Amino acid sequence: MATLTSIAAIGKNYELGKDNQLIWRFKDDMKFFRANTIGKTIVMGRKTFESLPGLLSGRKHIVLTHQDISIPDVCVLHHLDEALAMFSNMQGEVMIIGGASIYLMMMPYVDKMLLTEIDDTCDEADAFFPKFSSLDWDREVVGDGYENNTYFRHVKYCRKLVKEVK
Repeated sequence: MATLTSIAAIGKNYELGKDNQLIWRFKDDMKFFRANTIGKTIVMGRKTFESLPGLLSGRKHIVLTHQDISIPDVCVLHHLDEALAMFSNMQGEVMIIGGASIYLMMMPYVDKMLLTEIDDTCDEADAFFPKFSSLDWDREVVGDGYENNTYFRHVKYCRKLVKEVK
């Protein structure tokens, strides 16, 4: 089975976006995203796909949508069960790249999260990353930066293994 990893840039209040666009754009974060998704399968909703400048090179695209659409060179799936069945037959890492409803839907199945935690807020945000309990995750800061007068850190979260109680 593939390892499922969510990757996102979020504000202090879990803000992701506004009007189907990212709120913050940092060159270092774009490099972080590229380095962690290149050569992998990326999974997104239709609106996230439409917000991209086109197909992201070096990655297999999966769009999860309820709409009956066909996109050249993109695997379109319509049900979560269909996606989970596909992932169970895959090896390597599958990257969940958004949007908010896809992150929420995939959260119970995600093994890891790569979050760029931005030391800022946006009152106008209309899309949010799902809130999660830090008790369920091991946290490791893997980098940080300062751009556009804003501090951010790249953080890797790994889901803690649930121990059986006897």
